[in-house]
Amino acid sequence: MIICMDVGNTNIKYAVFDGDELKLSFRVATEHKKTSDEYGGQLITILGNNGIGAADIVGGIISSVVPQLDYTLERMCRTYLKINPLMLAPGLKTGLNLRVDNAKEVGADRVVNNVSAVRKYGAPLIIIDFGTATTFNVIDKRGEFIGGVIAPGIKGSLDSLVNGTAKLPRVEIERPASVIGKNTVTNMQSGIVFGFSGLVEYIVKKIKREMKCEEVKTVATGGFSEVIAKEISCIDYVDKLLTLEGLKYLYDLNSTEV
Repeated sequence: MIICMDVGNTNIKYAVFDGDELKLSFRVATEHKKTSDEYGGQLITILGNNGIGAADIVGGIISSVVPQLDYTLERMCRTYLKINPLMLAPGLKTGLNLRVDNAKEVGADRVVNNVSAVRKYGAPLIIIDFGTATTFNVIDKRGEFIGGVIAPGIKGSLDSLVNGTAKLPRVEIERPASVIGKNTVTNMQSGIVFGFSGLVEYIVKKIKREMKCEEVKTVATGGFSEVIAKEISCIDYVDKLLTLEGLKYLYDLNSTEV
């Protein structure tokens, strides 16, 4: 079995694959002060509760946008799983051409999403990841990454609204019955859900216009992708496992060179 780890600013997403079959996926909070032993104990417990032993894991790969956790998680893998994980970093074979000003600036999560989406859906594409930030990745008809957009994340925007005001409560991020809210909670839900729906729709429209191509497919992933996709017609596919399946593909692509 292969373990894949997508380390984000808010959560660490795990997936365990047996061949091409997904056996288990789960997420835990990203905590910068946790030690490798704390992460390892947590991981072994979750695997064990799902009938998977540490010895069942024979390889792994990590994509991280939190550099301070890279060593911690590598050490966890060596200590608790007895594997040396691949790290998504310059030098790892991806098959993706990055036609941007500085390829080193492109986050590992964006690279994985691009590789996975092109493989599954073909090009041209717009890939939208509703994570800590809302990122738009643009793939041209040749399957090359030509740039994109980084916008505020949905949860971060809500947190900023709540933390920056004295009387606004923390609310669930879900669609209200109407855009005109009748109370504070539905007012806030309307602003978040419909506001971000409008942001996504407008940016996708602008991207397609610049690409001079209306036949671009749009793929959404990340925690709030389904909420937003229900409100707008420009999202063609919602794929919650896009990143983790991309990591498995990159592991297979590079494992023969380890």
